[in-house]
Amino acid sequence: MSQETYSDRDRSFALAKRAHDLIRDYGPSATPRAYAVWYAYVSGELPLLGDAVKRLTTQKGCLTDAAIDDLHETYLDGRQLTSATGDISRGMLDEIAAVTEILDLSLGSTAQYGEALRGLAQDLAQEGLPTRARLGEIVSTLVSTTREVVVNNRVLEARMRETRSEIETLREKLEASRLESLTDALTGLSNRKHFEETLKASVEAARLGAAPMSLIVLDIDFFKRFNDLYGHLTGDQVLRLVAIVMRENAGKQALLARFGGEEFGIVLPGADRAVARQVADTVRASVMGRELVKRSTGESLGKVTVSLGIAVLHASDSPASLLERADLCMFAAKRAGRNRVVDDAADSLSQVA
Repeated sequence: MSQETYSDRDRSFALAKRAHDLIRDYGPSATPRAYAVWYAYVSGELPLLGDAVKRLTTQKGCLTDAAIDDLHETYLDGRQLTSATGDISRGMLDEIAAVTEILDLSLGSTAQYGEALRGLAQDLAQEGLPTRARLGEIVSTLVSTTREVVVNNRVLEARMRETRSEIETLREKLEASRLESLTDALTGLSNRKHFEETLKASVEAARLGAAPMSLIVLDIDFFKRFNDLYGHLTGDQVLRLVAIVMRENAGKQALLARFGGEEFGIVLPGADRAVARQVADTVRASVMGRELVKRSTGESLGKVTVSLGIAVLHASDSPASLLERADLCMFAAKRAGRNRVVDDAADSLSQVA
């Protein structure tokens, strides 16, 4: 065994031990996802992941299972999608090369057919009026050459159909990969990347069209308690429940996203404060009206509640300032006792300050 291989192995063991120590110090459980996140962190191969881990541990003192999921989906699953997109791109290039080859063959076949016709025309011009025997030879040559062209064209047509089918399959896979890269795997809502892109586009569209726009930020109350008392799978069930309620009540024009562990966003193009308030109140009441049941035992786990903050777009707003104001309103709802909606109107904030 070479010294280099031995050193690589030692480094892997050292990284694994360091990841294990960090899971013990900063994480509630040692899931495979937690190990993958912490191993990637200590390896230093993903600087953006490292920055996110440092920020979360500084703010909260630990990485919850929900935070681990969010980090894994954002920084590690994305690498798999990049690989898949690369495979699709290579496949698309192969199919383009195949189409080029087919076109070359088709042009070559057509050129040969044209050359044969020109040769016969020159022979006729030189020979003058052909004899019956010569005319028979010419017709025979034309028939033979035409048959070859027909056969070649049929083969090329079949190959073209196969290539077109392959390209369509690759296009569908590419679209699926694109959608997957913008989707939160657990809830099926948009992920943080898509949320930020849509929020920016919605702010720009509202400003250009002089139209209203609102943003709702939603956070699940006492979410950590569900994970601690009932386990990670039940926590996932809570997240899916909230996502379902949002889909049912936010309206067709809304963009729904999970952009943090237990934090969600609802972008409402064209919605003023009254409309946004109605959506937020409906979502809050609907979540509270659902009873959470443990699937494995049928045991009732009680009610889930959420706190919501609403920010209405101002002329001077950027996407970041709009999100920050909605976030502040959500935290104001938490301070006021949770399970409520607070918007950025002065009177609403003053009641919970």
